[in-house]
Amino acid sequence: MKPLIVLVVSFLISIFFLRIINKEYNVVLAARISMSIMLVFTALGHFLFSKGMILMIPDIVPFKLFLVYGTGVLEILFAIGLHVEKYREFTAWSIIIFLAIMLPANINASFLELNYQTGEYNGKGLVYLWFRIPLQILFIVWTYLSAIKFY
Repeated sequence: MKPLIVLVVSFLISIFFLRIINKEYNVVLAARISMSIMLVFTALGHFLFSKGMILMIPDIVPFKLFLVYGTGVLEILFAIGLHVEKYREFTAWSIIIFLAIMLPANINASFLELNYQTGEYNGKGLVYLWFRIPLQILFIVWTYLSAIKFY
């Protein structure tokens, strides 16, 4: 829920300031800015809540701490890449693939009823998926429209 709030609020703030600065609305740029802000926000979770993030990863996967930190760094690089014209489309497709790959970790966390912020098994469980799966799809569509289709 928090990433969605960050995305929407930063979009509204971005579109407002872009209107003041450029004297016109630039919805696509505001969408990219807000996606970047949301990616940095979620990247922080990889460093602040690494214990819980590690528990999201299935036991079969090795080097969990490295993956958690690495994906946090990757999200920051994605946030930057969305604003470098030469790499924008590559970055957008990378984000889309990344989001698709991360969905199983979110599904796993739901089945485990994991609260990734506390690292305890008292989360919302499967109810979380009713929100998380559409949210993941929204992030994918948002990225596609703002960085591939209409940029």
